[in-house]
Parts: sequence; C-alpha cells; structure tokens
Amino acid sequence: MEHGSSKLLLQALGQRIRELRAEQGYSQESFADKCGVHRTFMGTVERGESNLSFQNIAKVASTLGVSLSTLFQDLEEKAKTPAAPSAEKTAGKAGKRTPATKADA
Repeated sequence: MEHGSSKLLLQALGQRIRELRAEQGYSQESFADKCGVHRTFMGTVERGESNLSFQNIAKVASTLGVSLSTLFQDLEEKAKTPAAPSAEKTAGKAGKRTPATKADA
C-alpha cells in the first residue's frame, strides 16, 4: 500500500470515529477520557494524523459499543472519496488571524 492511500485510510477511520462518537453524544474530551487517551491524541486520531495501535482501535470500538467490523465498515470506499471540509472547519478558519511579527511592524 502506498503512503497516500494509507493516509486516506487513516483520515477515513478518524472521520468514522468522529461520526460514531458524535452520534452517541460524546464530546471529544469525554470520549478520550473513556478510551484512556489524552484529548489531544484523540484530536489527531480524528483528523487522521495518528496511526492507532490495535489496542487503541479495540478500546475505541469497545467504548463506542461497536464491533471492529462495524468500525472499519466501508473505510476503503470512503478513503477513495476524500470528505469535503466541514462547515465547522471552514468557519473557524475564516475568523482566524495570524499573529503579527516584528517584520510586520
């Protein structure tokens, strides 16, 4: 498997975890606590930036109350079609300002 497709699979898995977490009403922080991981790590997982160990994948599935097969359902198909940026992400970026540096002054 080439690097690009493995990255897309990680992103699809992260999106799947986020969707299932949100459906069950967990905040990212409370879900991370239940899984026994730090909230910032869970953020990197949901963005597809971290490669989860099998133990952590099993914890996530167990915490969500789903089987591993349910967690992985249709990931290969979703990885072929990258998701559009969420409205939350694009709205957040529009309001962000970069800090001024000495060179800007």
